[in-house]
Amino acid sequence: MNSFRLRRLTAALALASQLLFSSFPAAAAGSSDVQVAFSPGGGAEALVLRTIGSARQSIRLLGYSFTAAPVARALVEAKQRGVDVAVAVDYKNNLEEDRTGKARTALNALVNASIPVRVVRGITVHSKFIVVDGLTVETGSYNYSTKAARYEIENVVIVYGRPDVARPFVEEWQSVYQRGDDYRPGY
Repeated sequence: MNSFRLRRLTAALALASQLLFSSFPAAAAGSSDVQVAFSPGGGAEALVLRTIGSARQSIRLLGYSFTAAPVARALVEAKQRGVDVAVAVDYKNNLEEDRTGKARTALNALVNASIPVRVVRGITVHSKFIVVDGLTVETGSYNYSTKAARYEIENVVIVYGRPDVARPFVEEWQSVYQRGDDYRPGY
């Protein structure tokens, strides 16, 4: 590649990068608009727990697999701090296919802490996200499970302080939540 073409390509890439990142507002001093983490061993679970811990008003969680005791504990702690927490999960993955009982244990912990939980049948709820305070969104491939934290290659993306991004996630959560049935512990 000649130097003229290389300079043009470099300039085009710089412009594309500038246009892409200019759509995100500048971060407040000492903070970041977007954070990412991976599993196993890349901090995905820790970032999810930190996001839940940051909630002051509300948490809306939509999940496929829900077996992670640390996530259940963090949601219960948020509820105890006065945060409005509600959860919707896939019925088949968490109840029909729960061979270990971990999903039922996690869901029971939520319901026993007065957190509304709905299970959705008839369609696979494969989305995985949390919306905190209508401003912050955690999403990615990461399931709220021990398996995802320790044995699977997963990703977590957090977008902070963006109500315009959070709004469609809340709307989707409400739509899916309304399709679900209240989870009742079956001790």
